[in-house]
Amino acid sequence: MIFGQSHQHQYDLLFPIFERMNSNLFKSILSAVLLTFAWPINGFSILIFVAFVPLLQVLYNQPTKKSKQTTAFFFLSFFLWNLGISWWIWNASPFGMWFAVIVNSWLMTIVFMATRMVIRRLSHRAGLLFLTTFWMSFELLHLHWDFSWPWFQLGNVFSETTSWIQWYEYTGVFGGSLWVWIVNILCFQVVRGTSFEFRKFAIAIVAIAIPICISLLVYSNHKPQNNPTIEIAIAQPNIDPYEEKFVASDIKQSKSLFELIIPELTPSTDLILAPETYFTEGFGAYMPNFLSSPLYQTIQDELDQIGTVQLMSGIQFYQVYTESTKTTSSNQFGNQWVDFYNSAFLSGTNPLQVYHKSKLVVGVETLPYKEVVEPLLGNIMLDLGGTVRSRATGSERSVFQLHSETKVAPIICYESVYGSFISGFVRNGAEFLAVMTNDAWWGKTPGHRQLLSYTKLRAIETRLPIVRSANSGISAVIDTYGEVTQQIPYLERGAMSSTITPQKRITFYVLYGDYIARLSLFISSLLLLLAIARKKLIFR
Repeated sequence: MIFGQSHQHQYDLLFPIFERMNSNLFKSILSAVLLTFAWPINGFSILIFVAFVPLLQVLYNQPTKKSKQTTAFFFLSFFLWNLGISWWIWNASPFGMWFAVIVNSWLMTIVFMATRMVIRRLSHRAGLLFLTTFWMSFELLHLHWDFSWPWFQLGNVFSETTSWIQWYEYTGVFGGSLWVWIVNILCFQVVRGTSFEFRKFAIAIVAIAIPICISLLVYSNHKPQNNPTIEIAIAQPNIDPYEEKFVASDIKQSKSLFELIIPELTPSTDLILAPETYFTEGFGAYMPNFLSSPLYQTIQDELDQIGTVQLMSGIQFYQVYTESTKTTSSNQFGNQWVDFYNSAFLSGTNPLQVYHKSKLVVGVETLPYKEVVEPLLGNIMLDLGGTVRSRATGSERSVFQLHSETKVAPIICYESVYGSFISGFVRNGAEFLAVMTNDAWWGKTPGHRQLLSYTKLRAIETRLPIVRSANSGISAVIDTYGEVTQQIPYLERGAMSSTITPQKRITFYVLYGDYIARLSLFISSLLLLLAIARKKLIFR
């Protein structure tokens, strides 16, 4: 009797705990934890296949009339996930961090609340199809609108397990997003029933295993082209952007760069790669006169002493206009209007080869919907060195041609997150990708490691080698399998030399882009219209 009473007492103590674990609040928090630990550099990618299951339970278990409560559960989950992954933005801007976290969390919540409406008006199955396609439509939106923030594309989650997703050369990141949703829905079906069904469990396991097996097959069959090689020297100057970078003269920066890089040069070196905005004295370099400027002459004199090597570097350019010739992105200074560009240039050519960054960081380099926001909030651009005014963008995916006639894509920082955008350079003839970035703003946080990790996906999508020069690190060389073959550790001043093999190929993804997302947009739009048109609520 005492034995039975003891067990009953333990049950009475544990029952409230189990009850809370089955609560919607617990499930919302659990999804956030699983999503956070699954994300790149955290080391548990496999968790992504069940990370949405608790939220799907919340979606299907909530009473139909408690929409405010359901919204709160979804928002809490996405808020915790966004905060857990992008808290590092705080190092550069507390306002920017909270803005990104809150807005993105609300957008994700809207996806789930719209799904709830589709379930009520159509069916459970229609709701699951809508959730999958509408989420990818949301990801597509994040690639193209003014508040662009594709950091949380689900397909990014596999950037540390590249052996699983070699088929990205056919699907891009959206193939990974689709995979994540298919497996989560199958796992949800396993736990949804009142009893365990081995058949459903086996199907979920197969859905995980088949894409990995296909990836291993693609990996074993992929053979890079045996083209002539080029030698590249990569600089990592490690200049503090808050204390040093924007107060030093460009001439001093030039001399410092060559002191750093010359020990890595050989008679075979074709290119020196320097990081984003390496030259940023004052307002930057006046673009029309750059070839005759003291800075360019200093650079070219150094290069002439070395041989035929060329320099590719980040720089801030500016262009001056009058009232009648100003552009929509121009900033007013007295009677003049000025466009500032976050740019890259390649030395040793006339006319100068220049590329202007096209994907700007929201709140740092561009003010979204400037015509609406600026009259309400004024100039709220964040001060990350140099000018705090908004920057203009380039309209072309310009590729640089080296003396060897090899073509390279100049990619600046944040642009390396955009798969379809990078494909434009490849369609224009790029044979390898050169990423210039300055990740020192974020300090010793996950931010710079996440950005490097995402860059590996671009190598798989395009099957091109990547060289990466980061001011503070991590500078790296990435092969066509998406694997880092060389790197300089973070916050170390240094340089390295690498020999790469440019590739002349067009992958299926480069050719057709985000076709999965476009199809998803069509399907989700159709389902949403059907749900809106349906007056009678159906719960099946």
